[in-house]
Amino acid sequence: MKKFIILIPLYNDWQSVLKLLEKIDLQIKSWDAKIDVVIVNDASTEVRPDLSSNLKKIKQIKILNMKQNRVHQRCIAAGLKYICANEDFDHIVVMDADGEDRPEELNDFYKITQDQPEITVTANRFKRSEGITFRFLYEVHKLITLIFTGKLIKFGNFTCLTKAHAHQLIKKADLWNSYSSSVIKTINHRIYIPSTRGIRYVLPSKINFFGLVFHSLTIISVFRIEVIIRSIIFLLTYLFLVMFFGINILFPYPIFILLVFVLTILKISMRSNKEDLDKSLENIDSVDILLSSNSGQ
Repeated sequence: MKKFIILIPLYNDWQSVLKLLEKIDLQIKSWDAKIDVVIVNDASTEVRPDLSSNLKKIKQIKILNMKQNRVHQRCIAAGLKYICANEDFDHIVVMDADGEDRPEELNDFYKITQDQPEITVTANRFKRSEGITFRFLYEVHKLITLIFTGKLIKFGNFTCLTKAHAHQLIKKADLWNSYSSSVIKTINHRIYIPSTRGIRYVLPSKINFFGLVFHSLTIISVFRIEVIIRSIIFLLTYLFLVMFFGINILFPYPIFILLVFVLTILKISMRSNKEDLDKSLENIDSVDILLSSNSGQ
């Protein structure tokens, strides 16, 4: 029997993850597989409720309690390293705790793993539930990413990794910076399912505009070499147009903006730290193991 581990990073969103686990348990009830959950508790300050009492299919929940807050992406990296070092598994499903990754789509992951067990699956977003402003900014992010990296990244954290691919990922320094970009850069053998972004269960998103911009730049920074090469091409093309066609009304400003962009990307890319990634498990303060009330069945 195959084993799936669902990896969920979390900070204070306990009520959401409680609802999420119940929905997951309902969706996977017919799976011919063993399912465990690993929650990376990113030094939450709120009291944790009982998470396991009503679960039937999920047999075990492990909660990795971190000493210091490391933010979402680094919790995923630490969780992957922990699972690869301590668990026997066939697939890891990474998903957010807030409900935006819909448990209904887990069945699409499962069906693909039955037919193609050696392939990683991403949940590519084709429908979104946010307002028009966020959707517009998201499209701008995708366009800028495509222009400067040549990559069209349509998924976030919601993915289903094979064991081999998970072990490949945890060797990459870029995982410490951006999970989705690391998947794109490292794993070629992958397919996608169409995904609809769900509605958050409880808490409104706390990320602000500047947080979104930084997250976008972090994703792009994993492809810093491509950014440099394409920026040089854009710069040479622009200088050619200025010199031969006299397009110089705003001559210095595009060059300045491009330079600031490239320097920002290079600065952010320095956060990709293999040494910190390798030491990430040292940030685990304790591991709580919760058993479902039906785990003996």
